[in-house]
Amino acid sequence: MRLIVVSCLILSASGITYWYNARGSDFNYGLLIDASASMTANDFKPSRIDAAKESALRFVDSIGAGTKIGVITFTGTSFVKQRLTDDIGEVKDVIENINIEGVGGTAIGDALVTGSNLFFSGKEGGNVLVLLTDGQSNVGLEINDAIPFLLENKILAHTIGIGTKEGGSFVGDAVTRLDEESLKFIADETGGKYYSAANEDELKKAFSEIAQLRMKRVGKNLTVMLLLIGVGLLLVEWGLMNSKYRSLP
Repeated sequence: MRLIVVSCLILSASGITYWYNARGSDFNYGLLIDASASMTANDFKPSRIDAAKESALRFVDSIGAGTKIGVITFTGTSFVKQRLTDDIGEVKDVIENINIEGVGGTAIGDALVTGSNLFFSGKEGGNVLVLLTDGQSNVGLEINDAIPFLLENKILAHTIGIGTKEGGSFVGDAVTRLDEESLKFIADETGGKYYSAANEDELKKAFSEIAQLRMKRVGKNLTVMLLLIGVGLLLVEWGLMNSKYRSLP
């Protein structure tokens, strides 16, 4: 009993939080779209970036009116193209005008943190990021260091890997390779799902499924509950120590 008491008090002092997914009705969405040069690869028609834009537009049309959406593109840095708004027409205009950015690299960790900042003025507990990329993080903040920003703000992240693990060539015969493990890690840690999109149909299916998912990230702080359990057991132990059970035969 004393071991349980000590364990409860230690966990309570640490501010432990239990995270789980729950169904919801109101959501904010942040679209994080890779706009690096590799997205010009033509294994998608006419290119990866154009296929991504088309699927994102379908996604916006399917999630319904009243939902707030923000749009961010990223390469070696992040670009906030649209802060949270429920103006679907404005969001679609922004997506249609996404172009390849001139900055090199792929900073997925930085994009996740920038994406979490979209929701500072939004509703709590219904915030979802949709990250689409064809590469691997090679500059900026480590992905491991970005995850706490998402958890702290109760953000669920779905990830979409566009292309194949073998990679695709683009201008200058350069090759980019998809880091599926990191994308799976982001999704698993935040309660989201990872989608592999090796062709246009799989990409459309991924966005369509995300639009239909009604799950949000919820955290329950267990500090008070564990503290009460610990104190309660201390009182029980004190009571037993002052009864006939105070010593073993």
